[in-house]
Amino acid sequence: MKKMIFTACLSFAFLTASAQSNPYIVKTKGVKKSAMTAMQDAIAEAKEEEEEESQDFISQNFKFHSLCDWEDGMKFMVMPEKYDLVVRTFTDAATGKDVSNMTLKYKTMIYKGHSESKDGHARVDFICQEDQKPYYYEIGYGSFEDYCFQKTGVPTLAYLGDVDIAKEKLLDKTLYTKTKHYRIDTEYDGEGYQDVEVDRDMEVKVVAVGVGSRRYPVKIIVEDKDGNQFYQNVAMSKTNCGMRDDEFVADEAKYLFNNSFELMDDIMSISPRNYKQFIGKVVHTKIPVKMLNEVSSKQQAIPRLAEYNVMSITPHKNDDFCSVKLRNTTTGNFFYVEALLDHFKAQDMGKENEFFGAIFAPGPGKKVVTSEASRAMIRQGHVGIGMTGDEVEMAAGEANYVEYSDGGVHYWVYERSNNKLLFVQFDGSGIVKKTSVADGPYGPGVNPETNKKGNGKKTKKSKAVKPDKGWLSGKGTPLE
Repeated sequence: MKKMIFTACLSFAFLTASAQSNPYIVKTKGVKKSAMTAMQDAIAEAKEEEEEESQDFISQNFKFHSLCDWEDGMKFMVMPEKYDLVVRTFTDAATGKDVSNMTLKYKTMIYKGHSESKDGHARVDFICQEDQKPYYYEIGYGSFEDYCFQKTGVPTLAYLGDVDIAKEKLLDKTLYTKTKHYRIDTEYDGEGYQDVEVDRDMEVKVVAVGVGSRRYPVKIIVEDKDGNQFYQNVAMSKTNCGMRDDEFVADEAKYLFNNSFELMDDIMSISPRNYKQFIGKVVHTKIPVKMLNEVSSKQQAIPRLAEYNVMSITPHKNDDFCSVKLRNTTTGNFFYVEALLDHFKAQDMGKENEFFGAIFAPGPGKKVVTSEASRAMIRQGHVGIGMTGDEVEMAAGEANYVEYSDGGVHYWVYERSNNKLLFVQFDGSGIVKKTSVADGPYGPGVNPETNKKGNGKKTKKSKAVKPDKGWLSGKGTPLE
């Protein structure tokens, strides 16, 4: 809608801007803007907001540096292509002799500013990290200021700043393939490759990040679930890549990161338009969250790293939420949770923890081994004797308080919705020994068996309580 209004008013906006900048057009003070001019301002503000909201993983992490704003210490690697093997790029500053690009291949060049030769030619200066010799690239015409605004840059150099950031942000992360066309290496000591085709929207893991080429500096190697590896060389910030934005079209388009891969975890927010690719995928909880247990028909506390298959995602018609149906990969239980699909709307509403991407991350969670008897109780959201801590978390979520006693005995305390408290006592080996329910409120630091002050982690004031009659044994204690 914003784009339609903006297009409709484009001509008027141009005329208005021209009038405002013309020194021969004058107005008396106190003049009011017309309704259309006010609309133009509103459109400009909306466009700015839209541009801010469109920020993704690339714009947040990879800044384009024109040659004019290169900073001392920026690192580049010499990655000559076929043409560069004929035309020499660098000159040895000590001898004044041109140096073959093959001699400098894979060498790291550190930017050291720019200077001017005796005959008036502008130079871009470097120190080679490996041999510590000074080199320069001589600009054939014009001043440095005239040259630096062009996309041409310095030939052969792949910007290593993008490689370092990509390695930090992407290594071991889960991506999804967005094209069918990738490559595999064929030469260990060379740059030979073979084109391969893979499925779109396939889940892969980043196993290595290195340098690619000058045009596409970041080489991302990924691996699928069957252990097959392939890669793509991609442009991130486009710093010194030597290509204009409008050249990344047709076959070149896939060498932009967002056209080859999609990052789906805490680095990048999901878009409301691409939520469907999660259906059928394995995800895990990133934060504790409450979900509706289909078996017990009650809200159940779910801990971090719980693993699920996404069965369906159904957007609501009347609001910005969606209903997510999930199946626990351990118990087979079905759960439902309401989530927001739009990260920016979640922020505006102050409900960031209800955003789908804040609740879930792609990939497996914590593997929990359960007994058949425990699984039956977990499905109901009950805690029982003999359970492990992992099984208790699956049934009841993360405890509100933890109390420690002698001999490794400790208690997990849960605040329940009916103003009751569930006490779960673990023996020294981490197995549930007793469970009990007591009336609230319960203050941390009070041992539920002795009703005496202990060493709880929280210190808010509360009355001491006694557990209900006897500890339950054998029979599970429901969470609700």
